[in-house]
Amino acid sequence: MDNGWEASAGPWIESLGAAGDFGREHVLDAPMLARVGHGRFARMLDVGCGEGRFCRMTAPRVSERVGIDPTRALLDAARARDPEGRYIEARAEALPFADASFDLVVSYLSLIDIPDIDAAIPEMARVLAPGGTLLVANLNPFATAAVPDHRITDAAGRDHLVVDRYFDERGAWTAWRGIRIVNYHRPLSRYMNAYLAAGLQLTAFEEPQPSGGDPARVARYSAAPWFHLMAWGRPVP
Repeated sequence: MDNGWEASAGPWIESLGAAGDFGREHVLDAPMLARVGHGRFARMLDVGCGEGRFCRMTAPRVSERVGIDPTRALLDAARARDPEGRYIEARAEALPFADASFDLVVSYLSLIDIPDIDAAIPEMARVLAPGGTLLVANLNPFATAAVPDHRITDAAGRDHLVVDRYFDERGAWTAWRGIRIVNYHRPLSRYMNAYLAAGLQLTAFEEPQPSGGDPARVARYSAAPWFHLMAWGRPVP
């Protein structure tokens, strides 16, 4: 299935720029990097690494970084920007690594792009070493339930979030700034049960708020928690 990423790679890279979009730069980057820490992890796998932004950001913190993505144009950009990094064309549903290969596996806003989480999440758990961490940043499902119309304005001019068909899993085309891709909506319970079925244990949960940026966008992102961050551990036998 064409998910739009090959055609959208150029506009995506241009849209992110050097700093990333508002959600990454002002909401998620700080808590994600805090969870990675300095020298805590030796080998990191970034699942759905895109153009390699988070791999580059973690270079001072993790000894070895590997990024995988199915979109060749994004991987080409990642390699050009980070010649010392290792970037592999692969899908989350079939990771080309041995069991327990990494002590940190990251999914930074990539689960909404993955068609089959029943294959992908067990794969992330499989390549995670005992005692390691799966670090996930994801859109809250009430946000993905609203695609493609996230907000409506009432007769009084007040802005409201839209939530519709929350329990219906589905993929939907969404478009902005020349980007047109498929995102997948799933209820939160669907994700939670997939993590638990993979034998993982929840160790941290956050709904981070903006830490700076344009005040109008801060207010919009503070109205409700647009993202969540989870850390899951693979138990030591």
